[in-house]
Amino acid sequence: MNVIKQAARVALLSLGLSGGVSYAADAICYNCPPEWANWGGQLQLIKQDLGITIPMDNKNSGQSLSQLLAEKDSPVADVVYYGVSFGIKAAEKDVVAPYKPKNWDQIPSGLKDPQGRWFAIHSGTIGFFVNKDALDGRPVPQSWADLLKPEYKGMIGYLDPTSAFVGYASAVAVNQALGGSTDDFSPAINYFKELSKNRPIVPKQTAYARVISGEIPILLDYDFNAYRAKYKDGANVEFVIPKEGSLVVPYVMSAVKNSPHPDNGHKVLDFVLSDKGQRLWAEAYLRPVITSAMTADIQKKFLPASEYARAATVDFGKMAEVQNGFAERYMTEVR
Repeated sequence: MNVIKQAARVALLSLGLSGGVSYAADAICYNCPPEWANWGGQLQLIKQDLGITIPMDNKNSGQSLSQLLAEKDSPVADVVYYGVSFGIKAAEKDVVAPYKPKNWDQIPSGLKDPQGRWFAIHSGTIGFFVNKDALDGRPVPQSWADLLKPEYKGMIGYLDPTSAFVGYASAVAVNQALGGSTDDFSPAINYFKELSKNRPIVPKQTAYARVISGEIPILLDYDFNAYRAKYKDGANVEFVIPKEGSLVVPYVMSAVKNSPHPDNGHKVLDFVLSDKGQRLWAEAYLRPVITSAMTADIQKKFLPASEYARAATVDFGKMAEVQNGFAERYMTEVR
C-alpha cells in the first residue's frame, strides 16, 4: 500500500468516517447512518454484545459502491449495507466476498446471492412519509397524482435517484404504479418531469430529520422511517401507500473482499442476522428477513395488510441491470 493510501485509511479510521470524534475502529461498515433504519441502535448493540466498535457512516448506497470500487486494491471497509440493486452490482464488480452468515438457510432464495456475496437483512415499503403539522391544513396526499397538485409546491422531497437507493426505489415504485416496467421507464421520467413544476427538494442522503423539523413536509421514503418518527419520536406524521400502488424492496449486506478486519466483519454479519439483531430491526419497524422476529405487537403498528397489498416486488436482478440506463435518462431529461 502506498503512503497516500495508508494516510487516507488512517484518516478515515480516526475520524470515524463521518467527521466525528477520533476513536479506534474494530470494523468499518459503509452506509450505516445513525438516523437510518436504527443503525445507531444496532451499532450500539454490536458494541455491547461483541465488543466491536464500528464508526457510523453517512454514505448512501451509490456512494458506498463508488468507494468500494475506488478502494478495490486497498479496501478500507469490512462490510457494506445498501439497496439490493447495488449489492448485485457490487458482486458483478468483484468487490465483495462470499460469506454465508448465521440463519443463512432462513433467508428466502430470492433474497440472497447463491454464493453469499449479498443477502437481505430486512425490507421496507415505499410511500409518503408525511409531517401533517407542516402541511398547514392541506390534506395528506393519498396518491402519486396528488403530489402533482400545485398546493404541494415546495413541500415534496425525494432522494436523488441517480445515487441513493431509496431514490431509485421510489422511481421504480412510481414507474410500476403508473404502468411502466423495468424495460420502460417513460412513466417515471414523465412523472418526475411533471413533479419538477412543484419544485421538489432532492437531497442525496437520508432526510429523516428534515421531515421531523417540517423542512420537507412530504418525503418519498420507507414505512420504517415514518413509523419510527411516529412511535419513537412522537411526531405527528402519517405513512401513506399511494392508491396507484408501490414497491417492497430489500436492503442487503455484504462482506468486502480483502477487507482489513474480515473476522470482525463476519461477526457483524452474523449478528445482524441473529435472532437478537433481527428483533432490533423489527423493533425499528423494518420487516426482518427472518420472519419469526416480527411480533404481533409490532405488526399492529403497521398499516393494515389491505394497504400493503398495493405494494409489489420486481425482478431485482433486472432492476439492478437497468439502473444505469434509468439514471442516464433522469440526468438528461429531468435534472
